[in-house]
Amino acid sequence: MPERLVDRNPVVPADQLVAQLVPPPMFDDVSFASYIPNPDEPTQRVAVSKAAEFAEKLPKIRSGKRGLFGKKSQGTGIGLYLDGGFGVGKTHLLASIFHSAPGPKSFGTFVELTHVVGALGFTKAVEEFAANSLLCIDEFELDDPGDTMLISRLLAELTARGVSIVATSNTLPGQLGEGRFAAQDFLREIKKLAAIFETIRVDGPDYRHRDLPPAPEPATDSMLIDRANATPGATLDDFDALCKHLSTLHPSRYGKLVTGVTSVFIEHVHPVEDQAVALRFVVLADRLYDASIPVKVSGAKLDQIFTQEMLDGGYRKKYLRATSRLLALSRFEAATS
Repeated sequence: MPERLVDRNPVVPADQLVAQLVPPPMFDDVSFASYIPNPDEPTQRVAVSKAAEFAEKLPKIRSGKRGLFGKKSQGTGIGLYLDGGFGVGKTHLLASIFHSAPGPKSFGTFVELTHVVGALGFTKAVEEFAANSLLCIDEFELDDPGDTMLISRLLAELTARGVSIVATSNTLPGQLGEGRFAAQDFLREIKKLAAIFETIRVDGPDYRHRDLPPAPEPATDSMLIDRANATPGATLDDFDALCKHLSTLHPSRYGKLVTGVTSVFIEHVHPVEDQAVALRFVVLADRLYDASIPVKVSGAKLDQIFTQEMLDGGYRKKYLRATSRLLALSRFEAATS
């Protein structure tokens, strides 16, 4: 019988919360050289150059400036904001900067960062990140004023201590403007820090008017169980039981929840009516995607988990991203079956 995620209760020690903030495995080997700019999009070539220049400055920033009497003073961190649409390689560039920077350094999504700050507490989080030369924030979100203010305050504390910041915008198909106003919004929300950020536009194909790929047909319960039993290292859970279990874990532990799992099978999937449940499932989808863990379900299709009412609300970006990622993971499972 396959294991169940609901039987797992991972514990992540405080010192590991920051240590686990690294690029997803799919970006382990990326570099500036491996980013191939689209010849029809000159901003991509400029973005690669600017990102590489930024990375070259980091060692000097962290070492500080030498004063009149030979004593070094702590330099102020610098900032770079990669602004662009969906699927233009911003995360590739972000990870390339991370790999080029001297340690210690951290890489995480905006959501992961808010979860770590929430788990550690603000003062402890500042202490943990202050030793960094660099903090990379992927998919900077502006849809939660409280979280945005929290992270803005954190960045102000860190840059004053010499930590440099790179952030990317979070834009997806269907978002008004496809990132064209993201930089303005970002700089307005972090107005105390705006002066340190250089904003770089990364243009690419416009996906605003393209639908997500069609969701695969769900398996029958018996087919799902057979497939799970035949997959070493797989987990098999009831959808409602899994959602209930997620409510008992801090989201910063979701990554460890799926560590070592080869495939995730979920029975009796259905549309979610509760926003809190939906947002927790979004975080799980992100962690599954980061780890490239295939997903197979029975019940409703994966593009039916988040109701139209939710998609029309303030967390539209999150739900579209989660749906897109779950569909990609379901196609991955189909390809490996």
